[in-house]
Amino acid sequence: MKIITFGEVMLRLSPPDVERFAQTDTLSMHFGGTEANVAVSLAQFGMQVAHVTRFPDHALGRAAAGYLRKYDVDTQYIGYGDGRLGLYFLETGAGSRASQIIYDRADSAFSRILPDEIDWETILKGASWFHWTGITPALSQGAADCLLVGIQTANRLGVPVSGDIVYRSNLWKYGRTPQEIMPALTEGCTLVLGSKGLFSELYDVVGSTFQESGRALMKRFPNVRYITDTKRNSVSASHNQLSAKLFDGQNVYKSRLYDIRPITDRIGTGDAYIAGLIYGLLTFNDLQRAVEFGAAASVLKHTIPGDVNLTTVAEVDTVANGDSSGKLRR
Repeated sequence: MKIITFGEVMLRLSPPDVERFAQTDTLSMHFGGTEANVAVSLAQFGMQVAHVTRFPDHALGRAAAGYLRKYDVDTQYIGYGDGRLGLYFLETGAGSRASQIIYDRADSAFSRILPDEIDWETILKGASWFHWTGITPALSQGAADCLLVGIQTANRLGVPVSGDIVYRSNLWKYGRTPQEIMPALTEGCTLVLGSKGLFSELYDVVGSTFQESGRALMKRFPNVRYITDTKRNSVSASHNQLSAKLFDGQNVYKSRLYDIRPITDRIGTGDAYIAGLIYGLLTFNDLQRAVEFGAAASVLKHTIPGDVNLTTVAEVDTVANGDSSGKLRR
């Protein structure tokens, strides 16, 4: 199966372990971006995955592409041009001290992308899935326009589309609002990841429960077949509880509740969930199993440093089937 993801990749810089910015003189490097994280996760599950993005034409851009190739992601559709590589700085929290992120991504090479740079017809031909998130259309009009053409092409070719409609208000700086841009993108989705609060804020779709708001969203966007969300209880920065749910218009499928402690790295756990769910929807003829697989993938990502979920199908299945013991394997 061929899966396509589209979005920006940034360089993450972090103090070692749980040190604070003020006390370190060393920053570790990881590459990551929400859609690329999904790509890497799916590649670890044995899927054929290609990531579409735009990098600066210098050594850091080439290193970012090499990072994706290292984890078996196809980089043939990556473009290079002017602009910079976006950065973000992560200080990992512990106990009652929260993690914090500082973004430095303005005027990135990806934000300068234009629709005529991408041949979506060729890229999506024969694809089994296309994935995007609400980060991409927030970065620039060009990125939003590219994404819309990609979704429309996927719809024309019969390729299922998933959208994680994550909303970060501080990213929308180019004169358009998400309420203006997001509905046309969501219209082409098969699967939507979001909460009833987001549905209300972005689409003026209201419901008192997940099911009610889900039905209202499906009524507004008839192409949507599945709606999913995760629920997280943060006991502390080192101890979370997580579950997931999937709505198909009639039934809600809920995963078990996972107690996660200690947490090694929380970044990318939502991306690990949607990657696991996509894998489940494409592989299992069982929605309950699909949502359990997605939740278990997210749980395992909490144990892995960096942005990406480097786990196998067998490892996820072990957790999804109820074994979270972490018992030594020989």
